[in-house]
Amino acid sequence: MKEKGRSRKPAEKSGWSKPDGRPMRKRKGEFFPDKEIEGFRKKKRSFTSDENSKPSREGADSRKKFEKSTDSKYKRRDDAPRGKKFAPRGVTRKPTSQPTGTDEAVRLNKFIANTGICSRREADELIGAGVISVNGEVVTELGTKVTSADVVRYNGEPLRSERMVYVLLNKPKDFISTTDDPDNRKTVMNLVSKACSERIYPVGRLDRNTTGLLLMTNDGDLTKKLTHPSYNIRKLYSVELDQPLTREHMKQLVEGVELEDGVSKVDDIAYEDPQMRSKIGVELHSGKNRIVRRLFEELGYQVKKLDRVVFAGLTKKDLPRGRWRMLTEMEVNQLRMMTGNKKK
Repeated sequence: MKEKGRSRKPAEKSGWSKPDGRPMRKRKGEFFPDKEIEGFRKKKRSFTSDENSKPSREGADSRKKFEKSTDSKYKRRDDAPRGKKFAPRGVTRKPTSQPTGTDEAVRLNKFIANTGICSRREADELIGAGVISVNGEVVTELGTKVTSADVVRYNGEPLRSERMVYVLLNKPKDFISTTDDPDNRKTVMNLVSKACSERIYPVGRLDRNTTGLLLMTNDGDLTKKLTHPSYNIRKLYSVELDQPLTREHMKQLVEGVELEDGVSKVDDIAYEDPQMRSKIGVELHSGKNRIVRRLFEELGYQVKKLDRVVFAGLTKKDLPRGRWRMLTEMEVNQLRMMTGNKKK
C-alpha cells in the first residue's frame, strides 16, 4: 500500500543519526566529514583551559591580542557620558545640547526688531539714518552683526533683545487696545499683565465696544506683516445689526463702498442664520480703522455687536471672554508661513 503524499527519497548517510538511530537525511550542499568535526572540536578546545588541558599557542595569542585591545581602546573611562559603557581613548563626545552661555552673532536689524520697537525693514532705515550705535560707535552699514555682549543704542537709549512672546487674548467689551491711556481707562494690558515679563504690544486694534481675538507680541517684524493689507491676513467677524441686511446691500459690500478714505469692500459675507438676517458673518483683510462699522454705517445700519472670531487662522476655541493663552510653536510657525510672501 502506497503512502499518501509526496514520495520521499531515501536518506543518504551523513555520519550523523537521530536519537532513535535512524540516519539523518543529507541536505543539498551539506556534508559532515569526520575530519571537519574533529577539527572543529580541536579548535574549540584551544580556546578553553582547565586543569587537564593546555590552550594552543594560536588560542593564547588570540586571547592576548583581544585583552590588549580591550585595555587600550575600550577601557571604562570616568569622563564617559552616562548611558555609554565605553568611550574610545582620545575621543571626546559632543554634548547633546549647547551650553546656555553660547553667544551667537545676529544681524543688527534682526536684533533691533527683536526688541519690539520696529520691523526689520524699519530697522534698516534707522541704521541708514545713523541713529543706531554699537559699543559707542555709530553704525550705518547694513548687514552688521552683533552679539548679546554688544551694547546697542537707539538715539542714546540702550536696546535689549528679548525672547519672542505671542499672547492671544479674547478681548471683552469696554477695554481699549492701547498700551497706555492718559484718561486712565481700562486697557488690554490690564488683562495680560501676568502673561509675561516682556513688554508686548497689540497687533492692530479693536474698538472699545468690539470683542474678540487680539494678538499681542513683542515681535515687531511679524506685527508689521500681520497688519499690512498686502499679506491678505484673513479676519472673520460676527456682526449683529439693528435691522435685517438686504441682498442688494450685501452685494454692494462685496463690490465696494465709497468711504471718506477711499473705496473699501469685504472679501466675503453671509447670513449666520437665514431666519435672522440681522446677524452677519463678514470676512475681510483690510486694516483700516473701524472699517466694519463704517461700511455698515455708510449703508444706513447701526452695529449693535461686533465680535472678531478668527484672526490669521487663530480661533476662540477653549478661550473664554477676558482670558488669554500663549500660542503654540506650531501656531507661530503658521503665522510666519502666512507672512512669508506678499500676496498680489
